[in-house]
Amino acid sequence: MALKTTIRALRSGDRPEWAELWTAYLEFYESSVSAEVYDVTFARLLGDDPVDFSCLVAVQDGRLVGLTHYLFHRHAWKIEEVCYLQDLYARPETRGTGIGRALIEAVYASADARGCPSVYWLTQDFNETARKLYDRIGSVTPFIKYQR
Repeated sequence: MALKTTIRALRSGDRPEWAELWTAYLEFYESSVSAEVYDVTFARLLGDDPVDFSCLVAVQDGRLVGLTHYLFHRHAWKIEEVCYLQDLYARPETRGTGIGRALIEAVYASADARGCPSVYWLTQDFNETARKLYDRIGSVTPFIKYQR
């Protein structure tokens, strides 16, 4: 029997499970951040500054099973803001059950509520499992990312 999934905003009491999920996400991308970045990021996610990231979590049976971090920003080619979905993660044992889709659709709903027609995100080419979902609910673009 499938567990009911609830998508909701991050809460201050979620810190331990949020950190566990975000650590697993960073490890998937062979990355890590300092303890200070965890502290600052969590504080920003709970803050009320409109330029900071927001966080939604997926909950099953009282346990966090997924997260997404996203933000709204201006775009030189549009009057409306655009939404950047930076991080999306679901526990491996929940993949294929709709957690990722539910989180992305919740970000879409948040963007719609703000009058923001565009939501975009990046992934690495080797992330084949996630790309199967992304190909169904988004459009791949021809852009290539560069950075300093």
